[in-house]
Amino acid sequence: MITAEYVRTMARYNAWQNKQLSGIVDVMSEGELREDRGAFFGSIFGTLNHLLWGDTLWMSRFDPSVQVPKQTITQTTDLMPTIAVWGAERFRMDGKIRHWAESLRNLDLNGDLSWNSGATGKHETQPVTLCIVHFLNHQTHHRGQVHAMLTAAGKKAPVSDLVFMPEG
Repeated sequence: MITAEYVRTMARYNAWQNKQLSGIVDVMSEGELREDRGAFFGSIFGTLNHLLWGDTLWMSRFDPSVQVPKQTITQTTDLMPTIAVWGAERFRMDGKIRHWAESLRNLDLNGDLSWNSGATGKHETQPVTLCIVHFLNHQTHHRGQVHAMLTAAGKKAPVSDLVFMPEG
C-alpha cells in the first residue's frame, strides 16, 4: 500500500504545511481564530487543536514515547489555551512525526496495529499501513478545512500543493 519513503515525504509535507499555517494564525486576532465558521470543529483554532490532538493520539499508537492525550474527542477544540502554546506544541509534534518517519523501514509497515478506540468504544485491529494512511489523510483533511476558513476570512491561505514542497 505505502512505503517508508512515502511516509517520510508526507511527514515533511505535514511539517511544511503547519509551518505555513503558523505564520498566518500567529498574527490573527483571538476573535478571528475562535469565530465559529460552521466547520465540524467550529473555528480555525478549534480545528487546529483537534488536528494536534489527532496527531498526538495516532503518534501514541505508533511511537510508545508519545503519551496518549488526556482529552477525549469532545474536548479536542480546547486542547491548547492559546495560539502561542498551540504553535510550540505543533512544532514539537511535527518534530516527533518526522523523527518517527525517518526511523521507519518498509518492514515496519507489515502487520496490524491494535488499540482501544474511544470513538467506537471497542478494541480495534487494522493493518498498520491503513492506520498510517488514515493518520496522514486526517492531517490533510483538517488542514483543508482550515485553508477554506482562512480564505473565507479574507486571509491569504498557504500554498498546499505537494509538488511545490521545498526540499529538506
